[in-house]
Amino acid sequence: MTNYVRFSDDLKTLEGNIASICYDIDIAGEAYASGNPKAPIYRIFAKSPRGKRIEIGGVWRKKNQNGGEYYQLTVATGHGKFHANLGRHAGQDDDSLLAVIPWD
Repeated sequence: MTNYVRFSDDLKTLEGNIASICYDIDIAGEAYASGNPKAPIYRIFAKSPRGKRIEIGGVWRKKNQNGGEYYQLTVATGHGKFHANLGRHAGQDDDSLLAVIPWD
């Protein structure tokens, strides 16, 4: 499966994948608590080509125009910044599984 994020049952971690013709990155995330309201709620990590764990981005909780909440993912792919919203994965009933929906 590509372009997804799955949250753990306790919401402390996540795992997923983002892929395009230029990259295919497995990601992992850890919940992040901060007093800064602009800070991400998850820090995102991936492995370097040599297998080292590196921080590549974050997940932020945002509000839409109607006041509803959604998640936004931003990572550095090595080919530039990647921005996406996280939303219900098509054909899935699993609330912990979200589709990665890219935008520019």
